[in-house]
Amino acid sequence: MIDLHVLSGKKAGSRVVVSHFPFNVGRLSQNDLALEDDGVWDWHLTFEFHQKDGFYAVTTANAIATVNGKQVEKWRLHNGDIITLGSAKLQFWLAPAPQRGLSLRENVVWALLILVTMAQFILIFAFLR
Repeated sequence: MIDLHVLSGKKAGSRVVVSHFPFNVGRLSQNDLALEDDGVWDWHLTFEFHQKDGFYAVTTANAIATVNGKQVEKWRLHNGDIITLGSAKLQFWLAPAPQRGLSLRENVVWALLILVTMAQFILIFAFLR
C-alpha cells in the first residue's frame, strides 16, 4: 500500500491511501483520485505495482508529469518522491504496515508462566514431604 500526500492544489493537505492497483489520477470523477487543478488531464497518471520492481508512475498519452523535477513517462518511485501533474503536487510514501494485535500471544505467555510457576511450587512441596 502507498500513501499519497497532496501538497498543492485544491485538495492540498489531504492524504490518500492506495490499496489497489492500477490506481488512476486525473480530472474525471471516474479516476481513483480526481484532481480538478489547472494542467491536470482527464486521465493523467496511473500508479502501478510490479511484483519484482515495486511501484511505478506511468503517464497516459501526451500527459506531462514530473518526478522530483524530471519529466517522465514511466518512473520507478521511491519514498518521498514529489510528483507534479499540472499545478498539483503529490508526495509518494509507502504506507505504514498495519500491526496485528498481540494481546492473544501476550495472554498465552502469561498463562504459561503461571502454569510453570505453579508446577514448580507443586514439585517443591512434593519433594519436601
